[in-house]
Amino acid sequence: MRTVELIKGIHSSVLGFGCAPIMGSVDAKTAKYALDFALDHGINHLDLARSYGYGEAERFVGKLVKENRHKIVLASKFGIKPNWKASLLKSVKPMIRTVRNQVNKHKIQSSLPPSTSVTNIAGSFLNRIVPVRSKDMRNSLEKSLRELGSDYLDYFFIHEPQHTLTYFEELRETAEILKTEGKIRGWGIAYMQSQRNLHSSYIDEFDLLQFNNPPELHHYENLVLTRGFEPNVIFSPIRGGGNNLKPTDKIKKLLDDFPNSVILCSMFNLDHLKQNVSII
Repeated sequence: MRTVELIKGIHSSVLGFGCAPIMGSVDAKTAKYALDFALDHGINHLDLARSYGYGEAERFVGKLVKENRHKIVLASKFGIKPNWKASLLKSVKPMIRTVRNQVNKHKIQSSLPPSTSVTNIAGSFLNRIVPVRSKDMRNSLEKSLRELGSDYLDYFFIHEPQHTLTYFEELRETAEILKTEGKIRGWGIAYMQSQRNLHSSYIDEFDLLQFNNPPELHHYENLVLTRGFEPNVIFSPIRGGGNNLKPTDKIKKLLDDFPNSVILCSMFNLDHLKQNVSII
C-alpha cells in the first residue's frame, strides 16, 4: 500500500484504521479479525484515543501489535477520558452491543432519527478535560503508553476540544519537551470542521491536523485549495456531505484530492474493508 510521510521519517499507509469502536460497539473477536486483515494488507496507521472502548481500546491494540511495533504508526489523543462509570461497563458490554444492533436495525427500517439511538448515553461514561493543561497532557500520555505497551507514540492529538485552548502555549511547550524525551514524535489537534474557528489563532502551530472532511460538504473545495497538498489526517470520510457518491467513490476522491494525507476509516465489516483496500 502507498505510504505518506505526514512528518519526515514516519511512513503511514494512506488508508488508516480508526479504532474508536474497539471494545465498545465492536467485540474483541471482530476487532482482532479486522485488524489482522488490515495489517496483512499494508494498513499500518492506527488511530486511537484514551477514551476509545471506554478506556479499553489502547490495551487491546497494544497487545495485538506488540511484536510489530516498529512497523506500526500509533496515534492517540487526550482531552476526553473514561470516568469511573466506564469501569462498570465491562461485564455488560455484550448485552449493550446486542441492544444497539437491534436498535440500529429498527432505526434503518423505520427511519428513526439518530437522537433516538441508545448510543446517546455513551457520553455519560466519558469526561472532557476543560481547560486542558500540561499535566493533563502528560498524565494521559503516560497512561496511553502503559496501555499500549510502547515507549512512544508517533502522533499525539488534542481530542476534539469544544473550547478555545486557553493554555495553548503551555501545551506546545510540553509537546516539545515530550519530543525531546522521545515519548512522542509529533503532536496535533483533532477537530470537527464546524469548530475550526475556535482554534484559528493557533491552528497552524501544530505539526499535524486531523479533521472530518467528507466530499460534498460546503467547505470541501476550499479545503482542497488550502490543504490539498498538505499532510493531514482525514476522519469520517463517508459520514456527511451529499449522497451523490458511493462510499468507495468518496474515499477515492479524497485520495485524489489530498494525495499527502491519511484517510481514516473504521473498517470492521470485512466486505467494506476489502472494498477499501482494493481502492489503493
